Amino acid sequence: MDSFDYRNGTLYCEDVRVRDIAAEVGTPAYIYSRATVEHHYRRIEEAFNAGAPLICYSVKANGNLAILRLMKEMGSGFDVVSGGELFRTLKVGGDPRKTVFAGVGKTDHDIRYALEAGVLAFNVESLAELENIERIAADMGRKAPVVIRVNPDVDPKTHTHITTGKAENKFGVDMRVTEEMIARIAGMTHVKLLGFHCHIGSQITDIEPYGFAIRKMTALFQNCRRSYPLEYLNIGGGFGIYYRGDEARPVKEFAEQIMPFVKTSRCKLLLEPGRFIVGNAGILVTRVQYVKISGARRFLICDAGMNDLMRPALYNAFHRIWPVEGNGGPDTAAENLSPADVVGPICESADYFARERPLPPVKRGDLLTVFSAGAYGFSMSSNYNSHPRPPEVLVEGDSWRTIRARETYQDLIRGEEAED
Repeated sequence: MDSFDYRNGTLYCEDVRVRDIAAEVGTPAYIYSRATVEHHYRRIEEAFNAGAPLICYSVKANGNLAILRLMKEMGSGFDVVSGGELFRTLKVGGDPRKTVFAGVGKTDHDIRYALEAGVLAFNVESLAELENIERIAADMGRKAPVVIRVNPDVDPKTHTHITTGKAENKFGVDMRVTEEMIARIAGMTHVKLLGFHCHIGSQITDIEPYGFAIRKMTALFQNCRRSYPLEYLNIGGGFGIYYRGDEARPVKEFAEQIMPFVKTSRCKLLLEPGRFIVGNAGILVTRVQYVKISGARRFLICDAGMNDLMRPALYNAFHRIWPVEGNGGPDTAAENLSPADVVGPICESADYFARERPLPPVKRGDLLTVFSAGAYGFSMSSNYNSHPRPPEVLVEGDSWRTIRARETYQDLIRGEEAED
């Protein structure tokens, strides 16, 4: 249930017309549906209910404070990968005891900050990192809770840039190093091993790789629990969403693959979903500045670009696109379609949202919707070409509010100095 639909030829987010929001806040703009966020969070809760999981929302997907506060209100913990993300979660009153700190390159400052905050665990990604955490914890007179991130060498069959569980990826450690780390922890006085972590990738639509990974992880967990009072098995997230319209699998099917092994191992289950919760809960609205015909190609030049939504340029990612005022929407058969390149204003040939996409006639001033932009949209945005970043809006039923103001030119130079 995603609360974006066309009524009488115009796009609504919940019970608000998208064109009315754009008229007030301008374009480009990110618009999120609270009802959709809540719906997808509850779907994960229900699917994994038998394992009573601790859901740790992945802040990197969308770290807006209003989204994080909503996560907290629903009972979520948090998965953070930087001191800045931890700061965000603490700012909204997130419980550090329900927060895991991941990432391959934690700085000394990050580690100290997390230890002071009292996070649930560090997802440790290397022997060198483990030794550094032990050193810092000793200096602070603390005992650091850690979970070893294991790389199970499983192909999740997703885009190469978001694959994280294969041997050639930088994430986690193989079984041999895992055993060495376990042996090292036995001699450490300022580190406590709580369990294991495994995240094989993002936007996964094939269930089978999860079965391979979870079998390896639960076997490891049961074997090591003979020597350590282990508690947690963190299986990450990565459940796919629909970008094209039919590729995602119901999350309950992932749970059906995973839960039998979890029950057998009697571990406490941790999940780190991000995209699954917010991906389909957001859109990017942009206005067509020019329609340009060059040879056989039609270019729709918009005021949003790769600086606002990086995914197509970075991953060649597909997003459905359709006019805000457009009968039927992108998933219906329509007449008078012709191919168009939807591009932005950035001085890069990679600055595009779609190439040769069948679209209806569009003119200067028309609004276009880029769907499924709630995850890794604004969070990956930048000021490239000195473009201010767009506002973020949250719709709640028949009302809406701006949850991040549009940046100004003054914001672009904040912190800079120029000689008189």
